[in-house]
Amino acid sequence: MKTIGNILWFVFVGLWSAIGWLFCALILFLLIVTIPFGRQCLKLARFSAWPFGHEAVPSPNARALGGLGQVLWIIFAGIWIAIGYLIGGVMLCITIIGIPFGLQSFKLAGLAIAPFGKEIVSTRELRSALRSA
Repeated sequence: MKTIGNILWFVFVGLWSAIGWLFCALILFLLIVTIPFGRQCLKLARFSAWPFGHEAVPSPNARALGGLGQVLWIIFAGIWIAIGYLIGGVMLCITIIGIPFGLQSFKLAGLAIAPFGKEIVSTRELRSALRSA
């Protein structure tokens, strides 16, 4: 089911969302100071293209300096992008068929508001890590 969900998501939402994130990343990579923010945009582009079967989890090797980037991201971009994903998620959840897509939109809202210190892993890797812990 996740393959069908990813295909439908990619055609209707993911392609356009990923293109938007890649464009933002390109702009941020042009300015040297904003490269860390561009890297977060690349992470969000990858996740927004194929969200089914993936989760954002705290990274074990996150840096302490990520806190400052997180605050700047939330103030200037994160809150606004997350609101957009939340509105889209609510609209998708109006119909029964749209509920799985709305849940993916909510997942993206969580990552969009605070991408620093997170990594994207497949749910299969996450389950095996939780079993071994």
